[in-house]
Parts: sequence; structure tokens; C-alpha cells
Amino acid sequence: MKTQKMDYQDGDTLLEGFIAYEDGQQTPKPAVIVAHDWSGRREFACQAAESVAKMGYIGFALDMYGKGVFGKDGDVEGNGALMSPFANDRMLLRRRIMAALKAVRSLPQVDETRVAAMGYCFGGMCVLELARSGADVRGVISIHGIFAPGNVPNETITASVLCLHGHDDPMVPPEQVLAFEKEMTDAQVDWQVHIYGGTMHAFTNPIANNPGFGTVYKEVAAKRAYRSVAHFLEEIF
Repeated sequence: MKTQKMDYQDGDTLLEGFIAYEDGQQTPKPAVIVAHDWSGRREFACQAAESVAKMGYIGFALDMYGKGVFGKDGDVEGNGALMSPFANDRMLLRRRIMAALKAVRSLPQVDETRVAAMGYCFGGMCVLELARSGADVRGVISIHGIFAPGNVPNETITASVLCLHGHDDPMVPPEQVLAFEKEMTDAQVDWQVHIYGGTMHAFTNPIANNPGFGTVYKEVAAKRAYRSVAHFLEEIF
């Protein structure tokens, strides 16, 4: 497997993505953008991009915050400060993730007609916003992501949507799930929501262990989620 970092731009903001792909490929392949959690493009997001590469695709872990800007595990206040500008200004969020999409499509290894995106927690919010922007991507996958829409209207959603969600996630209570399902249904989207019982936020992250905050790793839910990810990507590509 080959991995490398790649600088790209959103206006005046310098960003640094992480690319992973199988060595020796001869023809362009589908790409999956990986949107990081609220702590930035750290090891967890890069490992997810490598997992995508092992499936036979191009993995690209994007950077929402800027080159060299990272949060820390367990730093609720600091990570929240990094995420808040994007949660509060969805046009900014859309522009930043569209910069990643443009960067991915510029890669010679990538079949630009077959691109998808997946994201964790804050990254789930990001990829759902990518779909809401009307971006021309095959599909998006939210993994314990934030469902609530923001302050800009939706464009026509063409992407298929898969959400992998813990029923006991305090960040996305059941009424928000229902509202999201109605939003997607009203927009005539090809959507799925897989809900795992007895499961909280951040359930795919092995270091998540804060029941009071609502973030707890759950191995069985993580395994089920990744099987769904693999099936979804196979289907849309």
C-alpha cells in the first residue's frame, strides 16, 4: 500500500489530506473521501483511509481545519471550538468539503465519476452536508454522525445516503432521527438508517470510553457498521 500527504487549498486556507491506495494499480479507481471527527485529521481518519484502500478504492482523509491544526482526545472544549464555526455556518462547511472533493478528483489514480464520502461524528455532519449541497457524488455514509441540518437550504440531493447510528447516542436523540428520515423522504433520496441498540456515540472508535459524555466503543456494532459500509460502497460503485 502507498500512502502520502497532499496539500490543497480552500481559498487562502492551506489544507493537508492523506491519501492511501494499493500499489501497482494500472487504471483509475473509485475514491472515498474520509471526513474526520471533531479532533481533526488524525490517526483514526488516516487508518480509515487505509481501510478503504484495502477494499480496492482510493482513500482520502480530508482536512477540515487547516494544515497542522489538530485537537486532542478528550478535549471537549478545544475540539468543540474547532468544530463550531462549521456547525454554525454550513455554507463554510460546504465550501471546505467541496475543496476536498475537487482535490480528490484531481488525482490521477481516481476515477472522477465514482466518488463517495464517509465521515465520523462531526465528519458525518460534513458528508451529509455534502449530499445536501447537491454535490455529484455516488453516495455518503454517516458513521455516528450529526443529523441536524444547518442554516442553508438543501439543493437537489442526488447521492445515496447511509447512516449508521447508535440508538443511545445522546448527540442525536430519536426525534432528530425521525426528522432526518422525513427530510430524506421528502427529498426523494435513496436513504438508509441502520440503528444499533444499546449503542452510544463514537461506537467505532476503540479509545472512546466516556459514558457520562455518551461516547463508548462497542465492538459488535462497529463490526456490523463496517460490513454495511463495504456493502454500500460495492453497491454504489
